[in-house]
Amino acid sequence: MTKAVFTTKVMPGYKDLPEARYHFPRTYLNQVKQSIGDHIVYYEPRRSSTDLSSRRGRQTYFAVARVIDLIEDNELAGHFYAVVDNYLDFDRAVPFVDGSEYYESALKKADGSTNKGAFGRAVRTIPDDEFDRILKAGFAPVLGQTESYQQPISPGMGDKPQTPFERPIVEMTVSKPFRERSFMLNVRNAYSNRCAMTGLRLINGGGRPEVQAAHIQPVASNGPDSVRNGLALSGTAHWMFDRGLLSIGDDYKILIAKNHVPEDAVRLLNQSGTIYLPNDPASFPNPYYLKFHRDNVYKG
Repeated sequence: MTKAVFTTKVMPGYKDLPEARYHFPRTYLNQVKQSIGDHIVYYEPRRSSTDLSSRRGRQTYFAVARVIDLIEDNELAGHFYAVVDNYLDFDRAVPFVDGSEYYESALKKADGSTNKGAFGRAVRTIPDDEFDRILKAGFAPVLGQTESYQQPISPGMGDKPQTPFERPIVEMTVSKPFRERSFMLNVRNAYSNRCAMTGLRLINGGGRPEVQAAHIQPVASNGPDSVRNGLALSGTAHWMFDRGLLSIGDDYKILIAKNHVPEDAVRLLNQSGTIYLPNDPASFPNPYYLKFHRDNVYKG
């Protein structure tokens, strides 16, 4: 097993869904095979879509996931999918170069310039220490809220003081408390702490936003901790959404289950009939997850 970088566009072609699968040609089959069972980071290139004229890509690392399987693409010969789980958006995007320092040493030539040949590879293996540096930079906001861990005393060590150590960053990203904090931070930031259904932006006396981070496809149904599978909702809207009294169409119209929602509650919803969306289109609710909610949760 080895860690890797997978390059993917904000609006990928084919049937990519970074939270669940990554599409690639046979060229990178060996590298992807090596990564099965290990973690990868996603990188967004300069081109943000399959349109050759698109140049809006951030050129940043933006998420982590774990590769669990490899399957052939039955519709396109010589192409494959890497199946992933444990997807988690970074709390902040990480540029591939910070000043003169490259997170991937292979991308830097001896003269300090970018190795465009290496950079052009859509799948790149990466050493553990460089991988960890990217994760620590990407999760810096939530890591600041995470307590350090103590190394347990081994039998026979007597009264020797415990030695504090940092919990491995990859191990932390699969822990439920860490993922919940990161998901909440990402969703709140994406929606500017405003409820997508009501438009309310409430801040409590301690300066903390009251809005909650809701999963569109529930975690219990294998919904990922991705901002594209998230909505910022007030407590009441969250309760109704989770119970299928409200849902969202692919056009972002609010759907209300007939005879299930009191008129007083309906009046709380956006008068436009649509949800408030993030400023960044890359954070919009993904149609795949919206459809899952309508098909499996919504009572309309």
